[in-house]
Amino acid sequence: MKLKNNINEWTEKSWNPVTGCTKISNGCTNCYAEKVAVWLENMKNPRYLNGFDLTLHEDKINVPLRWRKPRRVFVNSMSDLFHERVPFEFIEKVFEVMNKCQQHLFMILTKRSERLEELSPKLNWSDNIWMGVTVEDENCKNRIDLLKGCEAAHKFISAEPLLSDLGDLNLDGIDWIFVGGESGKGCREMKEEWVLNVKGQCEKEGVIFTFKQWGGVRRKENGSLLQGKIYDDMPKVMR
Repeated sequence: MKLKNNINEWTEKSWNPVTGCTKISNGCTNCYAEKVAVWLENMKNPRYLNGFDLTLHEDKINVPLRWRKPRRVFVNSMSDLFHERVPFEFIEKVFEVMNKCQQHLFMILTKRSERLEELSPKLNWSDNIWMGVTVEDENCKNRIDLLKGCEAAHKFISAEPLLSDLGDLNLDGIDWIFVGGESGKGCREMKEEWVLNVKGQCEKEGVIFTFKQWGGVRRKENGSLLQGKIYDDMPKVMR
């Protein structure tokens, strides 16, 4: 079973000191990580004996220290580091490892921007840490303002799955936005005008824009062309 996650095209490794999560907004409805966790539980994977229940893996915290070759790392592709049930002390340990591993670039994505805002001043944001929020519809736009208030040097937005028009966006301090449609069984439609609205604002504000996919049940057939073009740019520091 192979399911795509939000930022895997731009990362080379997933690091999951936390697995499992709970649903908090519209974008969680068809959560890819939940599907993967259930499959791994059925396969008797020892990391997923709890299925998609939030689980801390203390023994995974120091794993990046063993990677000598520089890598782009997706932090907690199977969870949310800022979940309310992840103790601050655990989050702090994860950050300490990222601070030590300056050869790697770490990408963190959260829907829990309120907790990010709360804990951000207490954490050490080395320049190799990229922080992002998911903004799937207009109801989630407040996450952008909370992201901009955190101390991360680099900030990004994942508008995937994009489930509504986002209207006007304040993109001051945002480096990168990627947009994608939902895929798989029960997926919801993404309209072209929603994507073009984000694209136009990125071009106006000098924010890097990436279009990942149209999604749908036949994701591969639908492809990733937007008005006949591929938009797969990424920040230079990540290349």
